[in-house]
Amino acid sequence: MEEFIFGTLATDQLKLMHHRAARRGLQHARDVEPRNPLPGQPITLTVWAGVNLTADAVACYYTTDGTQPAGSRGVAAQGQVARFEPAGVEWDTAAWGYRQRWTVTLPAQAEGAIARYCISAWSAGGDEVYADWPQVRAASEEAAAAYFNGKPVPDDLQVGDPSRPHVFTLSVDRLTPPTWARDAVIYHVFVDRFFPGGGRDWTQTDDLNGFCGGTLWGVAEKLDYIVDLGATCIWLSPVFCSETHHGYDVVDYGHVEPRLGGDAALKALVQAAHKRGLRVILDIALNHLSHHHPYFVDAHSNPDSPYRNWFIFDDSELGYRSFFGVESMPKLNVTTPAARQWLIDVGRYWLREYDVDGYRLDVADGPGPDFWTDFYRACKQEKPDSLCFGEVVDAPDIQREYVGRLDGLLDFHLCYSLRRAFAQERITADELARFIERHTAYFPPDFLLLSFVDNHDMDRFTFTAKGQAEVLRQAATIQFSLPNVPVIYYGTEIGLTQAVSAAEGFGLHVNRVLMRWDAVDGSEMLTFYKALIRARRGS
Repeated sequence: MEEFIFGTLATDQLKLMHHRAARRGLQHARDVEPRNPLPGQPITLTVWAGVNLTADAVACYYTTDGTQPAGSRGVAAQGQVARFEPAGVEWDTAAWGYRQRWTVTLPAQAEGAIARYCISAWSAGGDEVYADWPQVRAASEEAAAAYFNGKPVPDDLQVGDPSRPHVFTLSVDRLTPPTWARDAVIYHVFVDRFFPGGGRDWTQTDDLNGFCGGTLWGVAEKLDYIVDLGATCIWLSPVFCSETHHGYDVVDYGHVEPRLGGDAALKALVQAAHKRGLRVILDIALNHLSHHHPYFVDAHSNPDSPYRNWFIFDDSELGYRSFFGVESMPKLNVTTPAARQWLIDVGRYWLREYDVDGYRLDVADGPGPDFWTDFYRACKQEKPDSLCFGEVVDAPDIQREYVGRLDGLLDFHLCYSLRRAFAQERITADELARFIERHTAYFPPDFLLLSFVDNHDMDRFTFTAKGQAEVLRQAATIQFSLPNVPVIYYGTEIGLTQAVSAAEGFGLHVNRVLMRWDAVDGSEMLTFYKALIRARRGS
């Protein structure tokens, strides 16, 4: 059975729907050259008029002072205007039609400039259309939600309003990943399943979708174990106030969940970790929050709420846009300036007040690259050596849009290939080597790709490999030999496994098993991982 990793692209039908949507309307998809422009470099933009769009003219309306641009049919209402020139056509068999390519070069900008721009196309007597339309990501989410709910998947979804400008954001700077991150080994802790601490027992162990009793105090008690393993950074699962064991539906971004130990526990953990030379990364979901968050409760019940446009209410069965159609996870509308600034302020707060070292950004493709451009810049201003990396489970060409907008991304494609090569034996060693060589060349060297062989949303590697320890050793050896920053999901270092498969419909929580502290002493796999990390850090 194929693994559920690339949800919106999980089947050939979904891939085809995504491809066709991306070749309709007017698509820019942040096609910028250079991808991460430095001060003094001209900026070339490319846009495509899709197979169903006639364009006689295309214009870019832009500002370089951070303000919002505006314009229509070649006339700027705010900022400046630049006209695109036609640059050829391309045939696409899957869309069965021609796309037309247009380009324009904007003048070089000084360091610190924030370029914001929107793009429109029109024909004589025709309607004006703004890029990016249709919204391919939103269309893919709707198609995937239909598929996994047993509903028909349409061949074409034209989601979004073509008459509403989308503002793209580009920061002209010299921001790079922190030096410490390039040599880091990251240990991913799922807090509720790691260790209770304080002499406490697990609250219960039968229901992995419930609370089991791990705390931040417990993590602090195990810091020496993490240091002895050889890790240099801890990535904590979400610690903000939440009503679920996973914490990805936040009720309060201003405090730590009391069940995990509260604010004091996180402060104590960060201080203790720093004394041992460990960095601490928080996992934060800014794509969506809990339907019990006070802002959403007010917006949902009151059409005149000041938070009403912080969310996207519609005429769907649910009545609002949510993460994969889940009622309890309404999506935030980051195009609303007040909502956008609130989320950026949340990011700055935890860096400043708790001295955390950065963020793993959940569902980063939800808010999109333009939001993260502002968020990333603000985090670097607050703490210059902070690390921001995203979860973008999408095709590499989409992932590459985040170059210059984040320090890096989790490398789902490498994970997928390592699992197919070793745990599933679906591809050969030559096929794996060829993929790794080309995959590495596709991304710039200053963009971090964080490697892993399993995480909290997929079956554990040991389970998929049917308990074959040598297979895990082979995959981990490849993982740690690459320039990617390696991530270890808690328990992988002792070969921790699970009872049933998430891929067979049991739910993603089934891999979030309790850490087996009774299996640490004498673990041959742990000895192997320690040696592997020592070899990497010493080479």
